[in-house]
Parts: sequence; structure tokens; C-alpha cells
Amino acid sequence: MKVLFLKDVPKMGRKNDIKEVSDGYAQNFLFPRKFAEAANEKTEERVAKFKKAEIDVRKMDEALLMRNLKALAETSITLKGKASEKGSLFAAIKKEELSEKLRELANVDMPAEYIDLEKPLKEVGEHVVPVTVNGKHGTFKVVVEAE
Repeated sequence: MKVLFLKDVPKMGRKNDIKEVSDGYAQNFLFPRKFAEAANEKTEERVAKFKKAEIDVRKMDEALLMRNLKALAETSITLKGKASEKGSLFAAIKKEELSEKLRELANVDMPAEYIDLEKPLKEVGEHVVPVTVNGKHGTFKVVVEAE
């Protein structure tokens, strides 16, 4: 029986996938728990349109990310944090915080998943942070100052 998955089901299918499963599995497990519904021509057409729209949105997002990657080259953000006399920060600066500060201070939307920070920033000074979007690389500068 062909079913349309309404939710991700581990080892079986992801949301909006249409797959062939046994009748018993569909009727006894997937349908009662609202994990899937029976697939027919209309649902297949609907899923095809949805996936095409999703691909278009993803392409637009990638274009925006590439534009933001170019804007990052000239970007420098300054962050302040409590630090010891040796210049070591008490609280590390993570890539999620960098993403938020980029959006706030530089008006550049770069999700944290694209920031290639090997480990959180824990030192006062200038740091060059690499960013990778779809195989293209860029960097931006972070200046960490002690409060």
C-alpha cells in the first residue's frame, strides 16, 4: 500500500515522502497514530507541487546566503565579555551567539550551522571566523574586548 508520511518515522520515511509499506503496518500502526495517510493521485500531485515549491524556496535562501557571504568580508563585530587579567574570557562565545550578533549588529543573516568555529572563542583579541556556504568560503572578523 502506498502511504504519504505526515511525520518523520525512523527507519521508514520522512515527512512528505510517499512509500510502499505493508497493509497491516499502515492500518495498525501508521494510520491510527496519524503518522501517514493513504496515497492516491491527488496526494502525489500535491506532494510534487509542495516539493517543487520547497526547492524554489531553498534556491532563494541559498542565493541570499551567498549574498550575505560576500557582505561578511567587510564585516567586523565587537563583543564584550568579562575576562581575567590574562585575557581569558569567563564565558565562551559560541557560534550561535555570533550568528545572533551578526544579525543584530551587522544586519547580516547567517545561520549558526554555516559558521565554522572549531571551538568557542575564549580569548580577548581579534579573531577571524570562517564561514562555509555550499562549498564557498568566507570570513568575518570578531573583536573580543574585556569589560
